[in-house]
Amino acid sequence: MPKMKTKSGAAKRFKVRSSGGIKRSQAFKRHILTKKTTKAKRQLRGMTEVHAADEKLIRAMLPYA
Repeated sequence: MPKMKTKSGAAKRFKVRSSGGIKRSQAFKRHILTKKTTKAKRQLRGMTEVHAADEKLIRAMLPYA
């Protein structure tokens, strides 16, 4: 049986935590930042947890994570 391949795009976007959860970076922080408030931009920093509804799909894309 051949090895399963990891989706390289998913590997760049998601990391599996030691607790088993999957973390991702926040969206809406790349461009058009002038109309966003400082508070909104500050709250978009850092990582957040992937929603439970999407977790199964992401785990399928990261078979060895």
